[in-house]
Amino acid sequence: MARFHPLKVTDVRRETRDAVVVTLRPRDEDVALFDFTQGQYLTFRRDFDGEELRRSYSICAGRDEGCLKVGIKRVDGGAFSTWVNESLAPGDELEAMPPMGKFFAPLDETAARQYLGFAGGSGITPVLSIIKTTLAREPKARFTLVYSNRQINTIMFREELEDLKNLYLGRFSVIHVLEQEGQEIDLFTGRIDAEKMSGLFTHWLDAKAIDMAFICGPEPMMLAIAQSLRDHGLRDDQIKFELFASGQQGRAKTRAVSKSATVPGTGVQATVTLDGATRSFEMARGGETILDAAIAAKLDAPYSCKAGVCSTCRCKVLEGEVEMAVNHALEDYEVRAGYVLSCQAMPISERVVVTYDE
Repeated sequence: MARFHPLKVTDVRRETRDAVVVTLRPRDEDVALFDFTQGQYLTFRRDFDGEELRRSYSICAGRDEGCLKVGIKRVDGGAFSTWVNESLAPGDELEAMPPMGKFFAPLDETAARQYLGFAGGSGITPVLSIIKTTLAREPKARFTLVYSNRQINTIMFREELEDLKNLYLGRFSVIHVLEQEGQEIDLFTGRIDAEKMSGLFTHWLDAKAIDMAFICGPEPMMLAIAQSLRDHGLRDDQIKFELFASGQQGRAKTRAVSKSATVPGTGVQATVTLDGATRSFEMARGGETILDAAIAAKLDAPYSCKAGVCSTCRCKVLEGEVEMAVNHALEDYEVRAGYVLSCQAMPISERVVVTYDE
């Protein structure tokens, strides 16, 4: 099970007015642990006034850069992102879990595939890692990026993207869509919605040529893009998502019905296996997730976002039944295999047995 390790901050570079790029170095004994795949993220933790906060940020470096970098944009009211942007300095240490996440596709140096990426704001960070790694490791690949921002001065990695265009002439192109600034081509002004996607496919993008699409950004934008991709012929297995903010936190889906569900108000007998150790305890029925119950039982269960967006808290249900309020991280085949997000999973049977070790 992943645990936290210290990372030395070697550089903090101002990227935009409200975003920085942080370069990190693991200890010599942890180098292998922090070998990452393009598109993955790091989960950090820090205490603020006695409260532990955990936040996940995507790696923006390519696999061949020989370093570990994350882009962190300040969020209004965000304690962690504000501290990083205002106070973090070279020489400091951050505690992080090893890289996690499945926002990537296997590469093939002999393939001649065409990729399409969509990013909104700081959603560029994992997509940038994917772009750099893919173009370097698939010499015949082509990549088109559609990048949405409020205005030109909020574009993260603007110079780096231009450098990539020059480095990979004819193989990499960028379409900037600005919400609040007019451009010479009207299609590139405003929000990315169904109408704009239709225009892009009519005038700029060849849907039939796309082998794989990556989307990272706010949920409404991602849903509109994904539906448009499907409407233009892409299969679900050709569309990869990474949601960095959820508008559905706390919203439950239709409640599942279990034949073995007991009378509301009675306790649930829970058994949790973590790092080879198994512990049993009683947890409340309704209103308490498996993750919260495990933490209350003094288990060091892994988690990050607690919003069903990452998959840090994934566990497998071995006995009993649960329902998830939100799932933005697990694939359908994982759910069919019994995996759940413990931060969103509530038992609906009188007994539940889960493991974090599979």
